[in-house]
Amino acid sequence: MRFMTMHKNDPQTEAGQPPPMELVQKMGQFIGEFAQSGRFLDGAGLAGSKTRTRLTFRDGKPTVKHGPYRGERELPAATLLLKVKTRDEAIGWAERYGKILGTGELELGKVNEPWDIGLMPAPENPPLQILMVEKADQASEAGTRSAKQNAELTRLRTEMTKAGVLVNTIQLQPSAKGKRLAFTNNDLRVIDGPFSESKELIGGFSIMELSGMDEAIALCRPYAAILGGTLEVDIRPLAEPDAA
Repeated sequence: MRFMTMHKNDPQTEAGQPPPMELVQKMGQFIGEFAQSGRFLDGAGLAGSKTRTRLTFRDGKPTVKHGPYRGERELPAATLLLKVKTRDEAIGWAERYGKILGTGELELGKVNEPWDIGLMPAPENPPLQILMVEKADQASEAGTRSAKQNAELTRLRTEMTKAGVLVNTIQLQPSAKGKRLAFTNNDLRVIDGPFSESKELIGGFSIMELSGMDEAIALCRPYAAILGGTLEVDIRPLAEPDAA
């Protein structure tokens, strides 16, 4: 089974400070072990909220808010990784996506690149990768989105792929299938879904191929320890590709 683990934003990232190199090295070693076995499929860290944009839609019309801002209703239903030239280009695609949703919320967050965390000098004209997070709503949580709406979203994603903008799409199963792990000084409390929301911004995610939820929870223990031992991590199984 494939799972997404998501950790929450932290004060250091929010302040625009790069992570300590010791943390980067430990996380690289941890992920590297799973990458070598083919079980680490994808992952990224996101910059602080000052680099993000939130789009709230009512009847297809967006209200756009640029960061910095606090988290509000940070429960994802899907993520789309975009490669664009400018943030305005990403906003344009998000507005088209949100028009199909009608009512809902999207967030655009800059993906941290190796040069953003001090691993290498920035290249000339570096790419801009943006993670578009589609927030969960009643329809996505209940799996009752209309066939017409799903078809329109599929057509738009196909257009984005042909334009070289869409790198990948991840659909998540409803939060009723997930777990929320609350770590305090490395002590763990497991909270069963469904979740109404989370107030903390997503700080990063990993996609893993695992045997099941028990293994996902087990691997989050060293993952959380690397990140300081006091944080919240959500685990969500991925939907099958044809369930989008």
